[in-house]
Amino acid sequence: MINFNVPPYTGKELEYVSQAVANHKICGDGEFTRKCNAWFEEKTGTAKCLLTTSCTHATEMAALLANIKEGDEVIMPSYTFVSTADAFVLRGATVVFVDIRPDTMNIDENLIEDAITERTKAIVPVHYAGVSCEMDKIMDIAKRHNLIVIEDAAQGVMSTYKGQPLGTIGDFGAYSFHETKNYSMGEGGALLIKHEKDIEDAEIIREKGTNRSKFFRGQIDKYTWVNYGSSYLPSDMNAAYLYAQLEIAEQINDARLAIWNRYYERLQPLKEAGKIELPIVPENCVHNAHMFYIKAKDLEERTAFINFLKEKGVMSVFHYVPLHSAPAGVKYGRFHGEDKYTTKESERLARLPLYYGLTMEQVDYICDTVIEFYE
Repeated sequence: MINFNVPPYTGKELEYVSQAVANHKICGDGEFTRKCNAWFEEKTGTAKCLLTTSCTHATEMAALLANIKEGDEVIMPSYTFVSTADAFVLRGATVVFVDIRPDTMNIDENLIEDAITERTKAIVPVHYAGVSCEMDKIMDIAKRHNLIVIEDAAQGVMSTYKGQPLGTIGDFGAYSFHETKNYSMGEGGALLIKHEKDIEDAEIIREKGTNRSKFFRGQIDKYTWVNYGSSYLPSDMNAAYLYAQLEIAEQINDARLAIWNRYYERLQPLKEAGKIELPIVPENCVHNAHMFYIKAKDLEERTAFINFLKEKGVMSVFHYVPLHSAPAGVKYGRFHGEDKYTTKESERLARLPLYYGLTMEQVDYICDTVIEFYE
């Protein structure tokens, strides 16, 4: 069986985890956490990167920093993971879903402005499959309406929009290092902070509401409880596991892109024959090969497709069930405008295996199997 996903592993992870253990510093903000934070700050140019226990928690921190409160509204796509909405629902906000673009599966930037009310506080673009949303338009809308932009860049590490790393364009950005992501620490994430003014508050929130970070930098002689917060620090052992991959991040990225390109090249004839649709990457976007998907004709065909691949030893999976159709989505949110593409497109999409270590022979076998299904 060719698995849908295998977490990345470089060979140095256990060595670094052992090093963290030997350092007698396995809680948060040890040597490897600092190395990871510094790596992202250098790579992306963000004012501050703070490793977190998950992308969910990074988004929760962004909601706290944005001062989202009861009665506020936050605009986002319905085609996303529950965490995107949860972070704001926990603050008492209403999530307002708008339709997606069928080409990128990202929020339709042209529908955002119509969904804005006097209660709107933030826009949360989700960069699906590591392909950027149309950020110039989104940032322009946010500026004109005085809104905060929180990028859900869970899938966007190493991707760019007009040369800018995803997660660094809005006020805040959230990354994921879950085992299904391009770089993994099992469970984990990071908050990217654009403005220097937000750094101290972010450190306090992440350290249970204390000024402990300042204490460890020697800026104060004792630390105390100064604001609300929680424990968003990952163990340094998790960070050690991640750092082994960051050291060869380009190599992992190149390997994934080679797999993505092989899929595209091999399945292009099926696209030309009108049997499937393939991912679209707009001109201004550089993606990170986070996923490769095809779009079948409809839900019935997709179900048959996934079953056929499984019989042939290939795990293919669908993705999000739109949040606005879920019980909690009905309870905590509303869909603004027409659901022209969200449901329809989500029912057609099937993801193919893509991970660091997948061989070209396996990719070719998967492509042969896809072609066989459509023949």
